[in-house]
This record gives sequence, structure tokens and C-alpha cells, in this order.
Amino acid sequence: MDLKDKLISSFLAFENNIDVDHPIHDIRSEAIKNFEDKGFPTKKQEAWKYTSLNNLQKTDFSIFPKETNALEYKDVKRYFLHEIDTYKIVFIDGVYSSFLSETTHDGVDICLMSAALTKPIYKEVIDKYFNKVASKNESLTTLNTAFSREGAFIFIPKGKMPIKPIEILHFATGNEAALMLQPRNLIIAEEHAELQVIERHQSLTKNEVLTNCVTEIYAAKNANIDYYKVQNDKAKASLIDNTYIKQGDNSVVKVHTFSFGGKLTRNNLNFYQNGERIDSTMKGVTILGEKQHVDHHTLVHHIEPNCESHQDYKGIYGENSTGVFNGKIIVDKIAQKTNAFQQNNNILISDKATINTKPQLEIFADDVKCSHGCTIGQLDEEALFYLQSRGIPKKEASALLMYAFANNVLESVRIPELKKRINTLIAKKLGVELGFNL
Repeated sequence: MDLKDKLISSFLAFENNIDVDHPIHDIRSEAIKNFEDKGFPTKKQEAWKYTSLNNLQKTDFSIFPKETNALEYKDVKRYFLHEIDTYKIVFIDGVYSSFLSETTHDGVDICLMSAALTKPIYKEVIDKYFNKVASKNESLTTLNTAFSREGAFIFIPKGKMPIKPIEILHFATGNEAALMLQPRNLIIAEEHAELQVIERHQSLTKNEVLTNCVTEIYAAKNANIDYYKVQNDKAKASLIDNTYIKQGDNSVVKVHTFSFGGKLTRNNLNFYQNGERIDSTMKGVTILGEKQHVDHHTLVHHIEPNCESHQDYKGIYGENSTGVFNGKIIVDKIAQKTNAFQQNNNILISDKATINTKPQLEIFADDVKCSHGCTIGQLDEEALFYLQSRGIPKKEASALLMYAFANNVLESVRIPELKKRINTLIAKKLGVELGFNL
């Protein structure tokens, strides 16, 4: 039985454990039909031209973990941003860990999707936001919708701001030989609300893990959201991350993606600007080696006038690694005065490394400022020689140049402790001590 058939048959068992009167029963049923029709994406589809899921489909993943191993804080402390106090929503093999978590209902709701989907007090919010911006046609998104039950639910009421950042952490213990996880997050910031979120998926063993995650984010008028994705997983962990963001007037949403590890990572990041004077920012740093593969797919849809979007992705590829960047900007006919910037710069430090990059613009308005571009090259030999002439060994000189190449993405990280943590991860990936105060 291949993975598609296993998932479809598993859905029947999943439904048997859930009341058919569940508020999203019909949504799940429609979603699994969609996945059954479309199946897993293939390289015949333009959007998946350079990323194959064939090997993953041959793996015998467990769809539901048999039991969950308890984790001690000391065992996973290094994965938390423990330098500062944060709210924490922690899952172990897809199951919520109250022991490791710190949630709240004190003026804001930072809790679980399972609670929000079933408690009457959240019915109005679920009816208004759940599965409204997520794609109904993207097969892996609909697969997640079909099995959606647990994940992070964050609701920030009008004018509120959590007193500390929020961490969403998913741990895979390796209790199963191969495990598939499908977390679902719903994040809502009402008018004038603000929040900061850090998300991480982390395998703790060498066993196979496939995570198919969907996150819906809604930023209402004048809301401000900072979202940070830290992707530094084990060699046999794969992540398909689908993020959908809908913004209202004067809202600001920034998403930073740091991709340093894992077997295969696919980031689908989609912004929909449903208002005026909106600012959308996407920045990323990718540093790969061995046979790692990271695929960034971004979309910014400018629907109303007087809005901005900024994309800046930097990639450093070594050994036999492969990178993909496909960024699309759509400017509707009425979206005049749009200012859209997109840039993808890449360095290949190995003759066997590969990057496939495709920036795209679809502009239907005539009064806009839009630019896109990409570069692929190697380290500047003159700059490298200059550093070596000042007594810096070649390896450290190369690392300094690569760090400088990626640094402008780090400059916009607004949590100082997280910035230091990313610095540490970059130094480790480059294999040197950069000499910064980490």
C-alpha cells in the first residue's frame, strides 16, 4: 500500500474517533476527497518541477503514533529560546505536552486547536477564520485539513499584545520507525494587536519524520505580526510547511525563514493583501550541505492600492545540496501605487551544489514600482585574498564573507536573543568560530 492509499484508509479510522457532528466534519470530508482526486504533487507540475516526493511516498509512515514518550525539559532545553521568558505551545509526536508548555487565557488566548475546534466560546472565531485563507486546491494543504485536529491556536483581541513572545515547538521522539505529523495552526491578530511567534519542528532521533504543516494567519487593520521559522532538523526529517496570510488595512506582517537542516524542506508562503497601506515582508537565509534540499515558494498577491511587499532570500549551498526559489508577485488592475521588491541571491561553494531560481512578476496595473532579480555566483576571490593577506586563514575568511552575505536578513530580526541564536547556528553550519559575542 502506498502512502496515498494508507492516508485515505487511515482517514476512515480518524473519523471513527471523532463525532460526525464535529463543527468541521464537513470541511474534513471535502478535503480528503480533494486529496484523493489530486494525490501527491509530482514534478510534472510546474510548481514542483525541481522537488520530488517520490522517495517519501515509498516510506511506511505511521499516521498515528502508538504512544508518546515523555520528555524532560533538560532533554530539549537547547531547542527553546530559554534566554528569555516566552509562552510555549509544545507537542510531542503530535500530542500536546502540558508539562513543557506555558499557555494563557489572560486577556489573550494562546492555547490549542483541539480546544478551539470544540469549545462553544470559540465557535464564532472558528466559523469566521478556520480554512478560509488556506488553499482548497493545493493537495497537501487539503490533506492537512482532512486530518486537522491539533496545533497552536492564538487569538489576540483588539488592541492587545502578549507580554512575551510565543514559541510553537513540535518534537518527534523517534518512538516510531517512521512518523507522519500534520499540525494545524490558526493565528489571529485583531485590530491594533501585536505578537511575535517562533516556530520550530525538531526530530530527536535519526528515524524518518515527515511533517505536513499548515498555518493560517490573519492580521486585521493596524495589526503587527513578526513570525520566525527556525528549520534546523536531523538528516532524515522532512518538512512541508504551508503558510497562508491575509492582511487588512495598515497591517504589517514579517516572516523570517532560517533553513539550515533537514532532508527535504518545502516552504509555501502565501500573502494576500486585502486592504490598503499594507506592508508584507519575507526574508530568508538558507545554508545547506550534504544532500539537503530546500524549496522556497512565495506568493504576494497585491489586491488593493498603496501597498508594499519586500522579499529578500539568501542561499549558501555546499556539497551535493539543492536549492529552489520560486517567488511570484501578482498586482491586480486596481492595485495602483504598489511597491513590490523581490531579490534572491545565492552562493555555490561546491561544484556539485545546485540552485534553481525563478522570480516572477504578473502586473496588471500601470502605476507601480516593481522589481525582481536573482544572482548565482561564488565567493569574491579578491575579497577572499584581501582577508587572507591580513592574516585570516582561508576557511575563516570564507566564513566571514558568507556571514556578511547573509547578515542583512539578520538585521531585521527584532528579538535580540533569537538573533544571537541564529548567529550561533550560522557559525555551526559554516564550521567556524566567527568571533562574535554569541
